[in-house]
Amino acid sequence: MAFKEIAVEELSFNPFTKIGKEWMLITAGDEKKHNTMTASWGGVGIMWGKNVVTAYIRPQRYTREFVDSNEIFTLSFYKEDYRKALSICGTKSGRGCDKEMEAGLTPYYVDGTTAFEEADMILICKKQYCQEMLPECFIVKENDEKWYPHKDYHFMYIAEIQKVLVKA
Repeated sequence: MAFKEIAVEELSFNPFTKIGKEWMLITAGDEKKHNTMTASWGGVGIMWGKNVVTAYIRPQRYTREFVDSNEIFTLSFYKEDYRKALSICGTKSGRGCDKEMEAGLTPYYVDGTTAFEEADMILICKKQYCQEMLPECFIVKENDEKWYPHKDYHFMYIAEIQKVLVKA
């Protein structure tokens, strides 16, 4: 499937819908080895004068190893037809199965990283910052109690959007 590059300023989507309701895949690694996971937490904005995304990954997720060991990762977005595939990528670990195959996704290698041909939009992102969320930083303690009963705090990644690819 062919993609075309567009300027980041040409993006027009509702991030609350695109990320929170439709979900996305976070993918890192290359043709030799990569992994992906579904995410529904994240954001887009401006930081340090750059167009950035934020992505959140729990410490036990296999994909985190790939994001940590690579400078670049992708966020990719899909039509509703791929809800089942994204559900598989969010509930199964790449440590124990070939979840791409189970999900019916085809790797798309670009700029030294990986996304998937079935995506409608791919953001190629260069890491700028990473920090583990800390319990003492919660102002609203209810968020800590509700979302982190096992104290497996997300790592937050801020990454510059290097390239935007959309289906041609």
